[in-house]
Amino acid sequence: MRVLGVDPGLTRCGLGVVEGSTGRPLTAVAVGVVRTAARTDLGARLVTIGAELDDWIDRYQPDAVAVERVFSQHNVRTVMGTAQVSGLAIVAATRRGIPVALHTPSEVKAAVTGSGRADKVQVTAMVVRLLRLGEQPSTPDAADALALAMCCIWRGAAVDRLTAAARAARADLSAAQAEVTT
Repeated sequence: MRVLGVDPGLTRCGLGVVEGSTGRPLTAVAVGVVRTAARTDLGARLVTIGAELDDWIDRYQPDAVAVERVFSQHNVRTVMGTAQVSGLAIVAATRRGIPVALHTPSEVKAAVTGSGRADKVQVTAMVVRLLRLGEQPSTPDAADALALAMCCIWRGAAVDRLTAAARAARADLSAAQAEVTT
């Protein structure tokens, strides 16, 4: 499975592509950051980020896109920018029929470090270690994007198993109800 992780932000949007499956070592395919200047018009910033997202999706052909779920912050301006970029990523993937997974920051931290309260230094260190990178990603945003992709691969397998189990249980229940009514 190949996943594009997106750590949304207007000034720095982290992008990371990870390949692998649960129970096997993961591999970093690509990592980077889209930067836009705060003094640039909002529309132009979003166009730049959207074009880069399109390029990454077209170039790396992910099976899924993992986006950090927007969470409440005290700085409404930061939340708005994060939400706008999240929307770009969701639309870019959905237009191509690629599933999108949203993960909270604490969910990603727990998946990668074992603690939902890990700091950025701990997340980066574990990303480097687990992906066997020769050096740290250029920014915490890039490391977070790789962590999002890793979380999606690991959590996605568990969610798929739970979904399949729930589907089977519903089918069994429907069959049992059909027997009772006949």
